Order: sequence, then C-alpha cells, then structure tokens
Amino acid sequence: MDTPAELRYTKSDEWVRVEGDVATIGITDYAQSELGDIVFLELPEVGRYLQTDEAFGAVESVKAASDLYAPVEGEVIEVNTALQSALEQINQDPYGAGWMIKIRMKDPSQVNTLMTADEYRAYRGL
Repeated sequence: MDTPAELRYTKSDEWVRVEGDVATIGITDYAQSELGDIVFLELPEVGRYLQTDEAFGAVESVKAASDLYAPVEGEVIEVNTALQSALEQINQDPYGAGWMIKIRMKDPSQVNTLMTADEYRAYRGL
C-alpha cells in the first residue's frame, strides 16, 4: 500500500495534502483497494462550508458504498469534476489525479490533529 509521508490521514481513510491554507483531499490507496472499482462519486458544490468530520460526499464501488468526511473545517474552493467521467482515476492514482476536493482551511493547524503516514500505517496494520 502506498502511503506518502508528506500527507496526513484520517481514521475514515481520507488523505490531506496541505499547501498554505489549502487542503487537497482524497481517499487513501488502502480505501480504494478495499472498495474495488469505483462506479459512482458524489462531491459537494464549490462554496460549501464544511465542518470537521462532516460528510461531504459519497463513493460507491461494486462492493460497497462509503461516505466521505471532511478532515478539516473550511470552504470548498475546488472540486475535481474530471473524476465524473474518469472514476478509474480514484483507483489508479488516488494521491494524484484521483484527488476529490480542495478546502480553504479556517485553521490550518487542524492538520496537526490528523495521523502521520506512520501512524496511519500502524492504525491500518499496513
């Protein structure tokens, strides 16, 4: 399982890449492998304000459906609309082309409460 060291992780299998006060969010390699082939994705509208741990969308596969949760609080400033016509990117490149949303964080220090790559690997037994 790929778990990039520069990212932060949640127990609900989202990852966060921080650039200034912007958090890019997607699901982990572990999550996509557990789900299998993604067949449906629901993402929020740009401008929606999310609280930490609030469901912002859903992902469905041939095996299961799962809600997606905001790891940090802030406003959705970008949505990866390209995924709607290329859901396979979530499985093939979860940390790159498979990113889902970008949030302008209210408090960038919230990221420090998320798991490091080592903590996430230990949590998932990877």
